[in-house]
Amino acid sequence: MTDPNARPAPHKQDAIGAEIGFAYDRMAVERFQQAFPRARWSDERKSWFVPGKTAARRIDRWLEQEAALRAPHDESKGRDAFAFDPISSPYLEIADDLRIRTPYSKTVLKELRAVPWASWDDELRAWRVPFRSYEALRRHWPSIEQAAQHAEPEERKRRLAATRNTAAHQAAQQRAGERRRHRYPLPLQDLPTLGRAVATVQYGIVVFTEISGELVELSDAATFYPHAMPATGDFVWGKWRSATLAELVSTWPARSAAGPSERFRGWWRPTLAELRLARRNARSSERRRRSHAP
Repeated sequence: MTDPNARPAPHKQDAIGAEIGFAYDRMAVERFQQAFPRARWSDERKSWFVPGKTAARRIDRWLEQEAALRAPHDESKGRDAFAFDPISSPYLEIADDLRIRTPYSKTVLKELRAVPWASWDDELRAWRVPFRSYEALRRHWPSIEQAAQHAEPEERKRRLAATRNTAAHQAAQQRAGERRRHRYPLPLQDLPTLGRAVATVQYGIVVFTEISGELVELSDAATFYPHAMPATGDFVWGKWRSATLAELVSTWPARSAAGPSERFRGWWRPTLAELRLARRNARSSERRRRSHAP
């Protein structure tokens, strides 16, 4: 049987309904059979099939009720697991729940988002994890702590000092300097619409605010913008800014991923997957700005 929190999937047979699998528990099975007397068990598929057009919605409601019913037991079980094998770390605080504070790290965010019921608390400036998720947190903790240590300001300074005189560091400085100019070569014969969020090769999803009309010296641009090749025609500089969260939310996604011709020109309509990633990053940026606001 599968995770009890899994959403029901449509049955592959012709019958109308939905199927559900959950970890075996005698009492849970009895409650399920009382709620769905017409449900049938499939040994082959290791799941229950619930007939009816509204089966998926009814299963969702039942799963929510089961989660609420099990929460006190799971919370107590998680507290016992923590008492038996606690995590000792400067990044973890114990209160009514587990609270995690670390330097900003994309890896930390990724790991914590994979922990069930973990949530960010703006007021506490910390991630909160209920004890019922302790086992999951423990599995992710080595990666979380390693990434947090890697993101410490002193550790960042040490790595920067070690690479300061390398060619890679100098190249990174040049790329950062070019990015601060907020310019981007655009094909003169195929310009994006101003004010509309589009995806780019180097800078992700941006909004172009101005087309300067100044022709790009392709020999100078080749270092930073490989798509601006002489064989593809004339390019002009476009001024860009990062797309806001509101713009990303309101942007209608492309139905399919950009093809070679769109990538060769250097910009394209973003897909839903690209927009979701950009929206997540924009939300994180807004939280960081709020945390540093006076």
